[in-house]
Amino acid sequence: MQLALALGRRGLGRVAPWPSVGCVITRDNRIVGRGTSDLQSMRHAERVALDQAGAQAKGATAYVTLEPCSHHGRTPPCADALIDAGIARVVVATGDPNPLVAGQGVLRLRNAGIDVATAVCDAEAKADHAGFLLSITQSRPFVTLKLASTLDGRIATASGDSQWITGPQARRAVHAMRLSHDAVLVGGGTARADDPTLTVRDMGADRQPVRIVVSKGLNLPRSSRLEETISEGAVWLIHGEGAPSEQAIERWTDAGATLIPAPVVDGSIDLRSAMKTVCKHGLTRIFCEGGGQLAASLLKAGLVDQLVVMNGGKVFGAEGQPSVGSLGLAKLIEAPHFDLLETRAIGPDVLQRWRRV
Repeated sequence: MQLALALGRRGLGRVAPWPSVGCVITRDNRIVGRGTSDLQSMRHAERVALDQAGAQAKGATAYVTLEPCSHHGRTPPCADALIDAGIARVVVATGDPNPLVAGQGVLRLRNAGIDVATAVCDAEAKADHAGFLLSITQSRPFVTLKLASTLDGRIATASGDSQWITGPQARRAVHAMRLSHDAVLVGGGTARADDPTLTVRDMGADRQPVRIVVSKGLNLPRSSRLEETISEGAVWLIHGEGAPSEQAIERWTDAGATLIPAPVVDGSIDLRSAMKTVCKHGLTRIFCEGGGQLAASLLKAGLVDQLVVMNGGKVFGAEGQPSVGSLGLAKLIEAPHFDLLETRAIGPDVLQRWRRV
């Protein structure tokens, strides 16, 4: 199952809105087939692995990271494919809450006389499939918030100087994280101050994540790198309903960007509504790279599922710009709470990964 999980992780950020599933088929203590969800051929992981196994699938065991589907969608049911191939045993990591599946895949396998084991490496599978699971159960994507800051939690000096707080190894790790998400998200302030491209570079990427900017008034600079590189990857702009000028809307539409209006509540974009909208557009994993106000807004809305903090060995002091804007907290108990999952050194810097409680 660990190999199946590793295979599934390879497809993260590549197959949304579908889950990135891994499947391994073994017979006589030997791997005869393996697969990952394949967007190009539209084959599910089970079908890829079965095609590789061929006749050796008969009497074999299949390890699958998500309950095999039991309905006709973009492909015939994977449960039927496993049955037809003569698979003798299926080991499932976690269930599929999709109402079209929701236990029916396992039931169909058992009714066919196949031995089925469930909840094997369940917690790991749920973590890997978190984007898909949230899209089904809460109609929103899984959100990772990345903060690159000094040891005292600053993202820039008082003058706005910020390049570079962390080293090249940490920046390469960020590109790998972008690659495993469906979209990269920043606020309008970051887009104006840094003029980023938000693309994946030097990773051999064959696709680029959607690049999303949240800007209530759509007051973004002309001739930005986002606009110049729009042919390299999609650009989505989330703006306030009725807030931007017709000129701004026309300019970005003509440039090829996708404009997404969202309600404005108390002077700010309603991020809960915005996240539900991008989920409807097929995104299940969002990688947010700031800035501080957007980070605060996501935290206040309870939308941050994973927090990645990269600390460089610098101190800017109280006059530096904080990595997270005001949260308006009065009591400690009101603070967003995260559990530590990982700490490791990346070159001269330190990476911490936290999961929301």
